[in-house]
Amino acid sequence: MLSLLVNIILVLFVIIIALSSIKIIKQSTVGIVERLGKYHKTAEQGINVIIPFIDRFRAIIDLREQVVDFPPQPVITKDNVTMMIDTVVYYQVTDPFKVTYEIANAILAIENLTATTLRNIVGDLELDETLTSRDLVNTKLRSILDEATDKWGIKVNRVELKNILPPQDIQNAMEKQMRAEREKREAILIAEGQKTAAILEAEGQKQAAILNAEAIREAAIREAEGLRQAQILKAEGEAQAILTVQKAFADSLIMIKEAQADNKVLALKSLEAIKDLAEGQATKLIIPSDLAGLAGVFAALKEAGIDQENTTHNPA
Repeated sequence: MLSLLVNIILVLFVIIIALSSIKIIKQSTVGIVERLGKYHKTAEQGINVIIPFIDRFRAIIDLREQVVDFPPQPVITKDNVTMMIDTVVYYQVTDPFKVTYEIANAILAIENLTATTLRNIVGDLELDETLTSRDLVNTKLRSILDEATDKWGIKVNRVELKNILPPQDIQNAMEKQMRAEREKREAILIAEGQKTAAILEAEGQKQAAILNAEAIREAAIREAEGLRQAQILKAEGEAQAILTVQKAFADSLIMIKEAQADNKVLALKSLEAIKDLAEGQATKLIIPSDLAGLAGVFAALKEAGIDQENTTHNPA
């Protein structure tokens, strides 16, 4: 019975020893193996077998890019303004052996190195330059850190200034300055808008005046044209009336001639002419006392009409 128990214990011991000699390394990591306290090898990802009680894993190193956010550090600028700046460092282990044996605490070393380097860089810049030159500070800081950590088997890929916090009174002054700049830009934009509106309004009034003048000119031309047409039509009507009167007078002379009217007829015609004349007069009409004399006038006109017709039909 005792021998069976011993055998079971031996089997369990062998199993434990066998399991402890097998180590699985995950993807993107490596293991530092020491044998009797001395570096032996770097175990790659996968299954690795070591000798129990002789070999041991000193550390498991992550080869992926890592991010470290350091707390804010007090930094004094060239113009003696103390600011709090916190940084973010992106780094990656390139040599597991160096990062294990060349530096005791890589993260603490990088933090202290970042703080001292940042003080040196910002100490050469004034406040305004520090606030507006983040890219310059990031580039210089990354270059110095990468060079310093190369001997530790670490590559600094990128450094970012996360926050830059000036003192409260400086922040208040900056806010007032920013507010003044915004108000200035607002005033400029308002003035530009008013200027543009005034120009557009003046252009509109100019165009309206031009159109109004064109309309007045066109109306005057049309009015003058209408007056001219009316005068022409009036003159043509008067001329036509004169021709009609002359024609009627000539026809009456011809009728008197053909009728061989005596003095009584002429006297009657004279009375009719006086009547027609009286109907068209608004003032007093003076009738001659000697109607025979008036008949004599018509007789003379008759003779004149006969002579004119003879002259027309028998030219010399």
